[in-house]
Amino acid sequence: MSRSLKKGPYIDEKLMKKVSNLKAGDKTVIKTWARNSVISPEMVGFTFGVHNGKQHIEVFVTEDMVGHKLGEFSPTKKFVKHGGKMQKELEKK
Repeated sequence: MSRSLKKGPYIDEKLMKKVSNLKAGDKTVIKTWARNSVISPEMVGFTFGVHNGKQHIEVFVTEDMVGHKLGEFSPTKKFVKHGGKMQKELEKK
């Protein structure tokens, strides 16, 4: 459920401070554990290392991502394929 309009989107203060210290177009990776932080327009063009519980996954922020949360682009679970014998036969072909 989203936050109320009165409160506004949640953006981690430490994360915004790190973004404001860097110049536009800087290629350094900003490591963060704030998966619930909303992507703001100031973050566009930077690369974030979003923690998924085990490691930091690099996410390059584009204009399409504004309004989404950082955690949406760093999956926490590894997908293991469905199937069995039928799936193995299809992969051989």
